[in-house]
Amino acid sequence: MQDEPQNLFPIRTVASLTGVNAITLRAWEKRYGLIKPTRTPKGHRLYTQENIDTINEIVNLLAKGIPISQASHSLKEHQIPDTINESDPWRVFLNKMLSTIRSFNEDALNSTYNEVLALYPLEIAIQKLIIPLLTELGRRWETKEGSVAEEHYFSVFLRNKLGARFHHGTPNIDGRRLLAACLPGEDHENGLLLFALSAQSRGFRLTILGANMPIEEIAIAAVRSESEAIVLSGSNRINIKALLKPIENLAKSTDIPVFIGGKASSIYFDDIVRIGATPLGDDITQAIKLINNTLEGKK
Repeated sequence: MQDEPQNLFPIRTVASLTGVNAITLRAWEKRYGLIKPTRTPKGHRLYTQENIDTINEIVNLLAKGIPISQASHSLKEHQIPDTINESDPWRVFLNKMLSTIRSFNEDALNSTYNEVLALYPLEIAIQKLIIPLLTELGRRWETKEGSVAEEHYFSVFLRNKLGARFHHGTPNIDGRRLLAACLPGEDHENGLLLFALSAQSRGFRLTILGANMPIEEIAIAAVRSESEAIVLSGSNRINIKALLKPIENLAKSTDIPVFIGGKASSIYFDDIVRIGATPLGDDITQAIKLINNTLEGKK
């Protein structure tokens, strides 16, 4: 690859720059003809800056609710259509996955999940499907419309999928390392894994400590892993007020930023700022931008 012209980029570089994984890039090329990379004599795809700009345009269209099937038309017309000519694909996907969860049909659930992740960037799929689905399952549990078994079933499925995707990902060996863990009492680590996957796709390296992590042990783990920031995650079920002193001690004992993400960080925003940590909220894309901007400012 070293002999390639500098204005051409291999697929792994494009995936890192855009956040769109290689599988999805190939699907956009073969299924919809959205991108037309050149090829080396050995068949490796090479992308121009124009290709990269097009990919970023597609991501912006998807984030605005344009189905992938209509992206080509929108690109050609250079505008977003006033009406969408098909039903909301995310509602369709959500209903399909909800139906398979209710019947505990793992083959069908796996099929729909793989279809979504092949066609859409991870961050879009997280925002438009996975988080709304988790929210809907939580609502069904609380209202007794659904069951504890449904939520647990999908949580185990998602944890296995996210863990496998994370560990089989190609980390950026030059990326900044983040130490990520769930706050004490937080047993649901899917939110943390969703963040870790998105951060990895944006070039970060992650050390993940998982659920229910004692805060007192985090500082030494950050030093040994040579992390440049600490990211702690908590849902709205976590009472951060009881953890403020340990978090404050952690922030004072280390010279790297301490971030708090998840719904708990929105609920206790002012308290988190007061003790010297940075609240991230529960928007993963915006959280990664804030972390990146903070670390860039420390150069």
